[in-house]
Amino acid sequence: MLTLRRGTVTAIEERHEGLVRLTVDGRPCVAYPDLTGAVAVGDDVLVNVQAAELGLGTGGFDVLHANLTRGLGLPGEAGAHVMKLPYTSLQHAILHAEEGESGEGGRDLAGMPVVCCSLHSQLVPACAGLGRDAGVAYVQLPGGALPVPLSDAVRTLREEGFLATTVAVGPCFGGELACVSIASALLACAQAGVRAAVCAIGPGVVGTGSRYGHGGLAAADAANAASALGGTAVLAPRVSEGDARERHRGLSHHTLAVLDLVHEPVRVAWPGDVDVPDGLADVERIDVAGWREACAALPLSHMGRSADEEPAFFAAAYAAGALARALLR
Repeated sequence: MLTLRRGTVTAIEERHEGLVRLTVDGRPCVAYPDLTGAVAVGDDVLVNVQAAELGLGTGGFDVLHANLTRGLGLPGEAGAHVMKLPYTSLQHAILHAEEGESGEGGRDLAGMPVVCCSLHSQLVPACAGLGRDAGVAYVQLPGGALPVPLSDAVRTLREEGFLATTVAVGPCFGGELACVSIASALLACAQAGVRAAVCAIGPGVVGTGSRYGHGGLAAADAANAASALGGTAVLAPRVSEGDARERHRGLSHHTLAVLDLVHEPVRVAWPGDVDVPDGLADVERIDVAGWREACAALPLSHMGRSADEEPAFFAAAYAAGALARALLR
């Protein structure tokens, strides 16, 4: 059930494209103005408070559900017929790349490298490995947060020239492009002249502790689609030295689950100065010297831990980006 309460906007903290950070009756909250319309101090609003009340580490803030002052009667996007979040109270039509003639492009990625990440925190080091101005698209898949604008990392990568565009797939929304499926998203990227794609879920991850009950399996979906369409799938392994949970220490069970489900061989990047764990074969050792310098001006954080606390995690994702860069045509 939704847990909603009525309140008043008491402060606007930040405004970004597609995202507003604010407080409602003194509690931190986020709003997506493309869904709710503009928001201002004093507005009468409904907020979803469930995440905060559950004490979630990621997403532990309120989310503006409706603006009763100025958010009613908003017009839809002209020419759009495909719904995001269909058959929910938040359904809204967005123009998708597959609609009309624009959706009838080629069906071959021609070897385009596709970096497949199981966590959003791998995105920054993977893009750093690819380098600035490489013509990279970020493709956000379901399995974590759905709104692309929620990510400060994506905003920084876009501003710093590491990303050429962003794509929101399935129920994800707020990208510069929207696609119904990961296959269509990758083809749309290739059609637009993108040279490489990095696929990841949004911030946070759906997780249950089971081998297959987590959002990280989006990396397998990305790898399978890339391989089937003639691209080159590169897996960014999840590696940890600082995680207290045994299932994520060393090589995470998330990565092993992804490898269980890929249909074609995937190229697994591995930092050359880190020992390869038993049971993981066919990795490609990548020289990651200088990864810290490449990431120095970028936001690095994994479960609240820094690069000094989790060097192998960030080095492994950087290695995937560096391998993808070597594959650029």
